[in-house]
Amino acid sequence: MNKQEYIESAEQELLHTYNRFSLVLDHGKGVYLYDTDGKEYLDFAAGIAVCAFGYGNEEYGNVLKSQVDKLLHTSNLYYNVPTIEAAAKALEASEMDRIFFTNSGTEAIEGAIKAAKKYAYTRDGHAGHEIIAMQHSFHGRSIGALSVTGNAHYQEPFEPLMPGVKFAEFNNLDSVRALVNDKTCAIIMETVQGEGGIYPAEPEFIEGVRALCDENDILLILDEIQCGMGRTGKMFAWQNYGIKPDIMTCAKALGCGVPVGAFFMTQKVADKSLEPGDHGTTYGGNPFVGAAVSTVFDLFKKNKVLENVNVVAPYLEQKLDELVEKYDFLTARRGKGFMQGVVSTLPVGKVSAKALEHGLIVITAGADVLRFVPPLIIEKKHVDEMLEKLEAALLDVEAEE
Repeated sequence: MNKQEYIESAEQELLHTYNRFSLVLDHGKGVYLYDTDGKEYLDFAAGIAVCAFGYGNEEYGNVLKSQVDKLLHTSNLYYNVPTIEAAAKALEASEMDRIFFTNSGTEAIEGAIKAAKKYAYTRDGHAGHEIIAMQHSFHGRSIGALSVTGNAHYQEPFEPLMPGVKFAEFNNLDSVRALVNDKTCAIIMETVQGEGGIYPAEPEFIEGVRALCDENDILLILDEIQCGMGRTGKMFAWQNYGIKPDIMTCAKALGCGVPVGAFFMTQKVADKSLEPGDHGTTYGGNPFVGAAVSTVFDLFKKNKVLENVNVVAPYLEQKLDELVEKYDFLTARRGKGFMQGVVSTLPVGKVSAKALEHGLIVITAGADVLRFVPPLIIEKKHVDEMLEKLEAALLDVEAEE
């Protein structure tokens, strides 16, 4: 089949929950993707912050092939070596004490919410606790995750949602403090808001929330699903701030393409929260994903991935700042490391589509932000190539408006 035939087939067969671009991707190499027509695209989206190593990493692929031949699944009724090794490496990198592997980021959020509620139930001897979440946040699309997602557009068709959730203003400590009461069991937020427009937490805010939690025996849940796994120059974004969460969620680049997520917690939370029978998963943490996660942490160290982010990210910021300064239709840049956003008065959906014509994959965040979440292995030459292609796409859209 040709490209159009593939697209028409997909539109007849797949549930229409995505407005996809007219692009059928076939394979990748390094930081480039190729469609079924053989056209090359510089990838600055990384499968929405998933493919930290880009595409075709031989060592990663060989480990997965070997594990397929050895053992794919056992269930959590038994132990398996790859997941035990993955857990040890993840806990070392995160400075946390316990981990539960899930199938996705959304499931990690669900587990984090349950753990926080059970902690408060154990502490107080009753249910009925509340959670404080942030406006303009995004935590997933299940009912529980939607309930703590601060976007009415996502929520309204599926109400009533989980009760007992209040929304504060991100980076406004007073708005959080005003919502705390004796029912509050947790405060949940992204360390860097992603879908809401690429907003990093301000140091005074995240430090203040941590102190507020400590004063009231409230659990701090940090969502690192998009901003974690090296994207900000630390393995986890909260490590830039000198604070530590009680519970953390992770996914995306945790498996670098293999569907896996996790929620982590301190021993204090583990001792007073989920027990046998409280939570479970059939596939979560099976040998295949365990091998993937274990290898991901090995390759971060071996290939000095964090070092590369800290060298190249300032150059990306500089070049994006220069672009913003050059054009009136670009109004701001914000972000941290390889999680950057540029605000534009041009329709960013059109810019993203036009960029494909120039051989560049770049995505959006919110209604007016171009989002840059490339593979963590990009070099300065790739930043230069991206800027050239992006500038051409921006000027094309400006001419059409």
